[in-house]
Amino acid sequence: MASLAPPATAGFPRRAFLAASAGLALLAAGCTAGSDAPAVSTEEADRLAEQVAVQEAVVAAYAAATTADPALALSDLTAQAGEQLDRLRAAAPSSTASPAASSSAPPSPPPGDVRTWLREQVAGAAASHAAACARQTGARAALLGAVAAGLRGHEAALA
Repeated sequence: MASLAPPATAGFPRRAFLAASAGLALLAAGCTAGSDAPAVSTEEADRLAEQVAVQEAVVAAYAAATTADPALALSDLTAQAGEQLDRLRAAAPSSTASPAASSSAPPSPPPGDVRTWLREQVAGAAASHAAACARQTGARAALLGAVAAGLRGHEAALA
């Protein structure tokens, strides 16, 4: 008698990838707590503040996508993006917090394929975090790398 189960897919399951990405982000965030890290240069602080704004735009994109298409099951990804934002805010020196960051929300999704629009927003943010990672040092670089990897997981989940 033939089995009715679908064939196993080759590769790394999405949930395992997302879980690993989230674990990496937690590890990177844990490395920043209580460390005797050198002072952050003004230039590094400004670049990290820019990445906080990028992540705020990701969180706003998830909210816009959920509003545009409530049928999308995005609660887990939305929560993860919010947690990533919290970690970036915690790592950014408070003296460089930008009031303009909250105005960095992406445009509303176009009618039609909201999922594709959201995937493009997430991919752009992941690329921005990855590029900024190379211009940071220590735990801040690790955190940006972890957030970028996590967003790549989101991008794959949205595919």
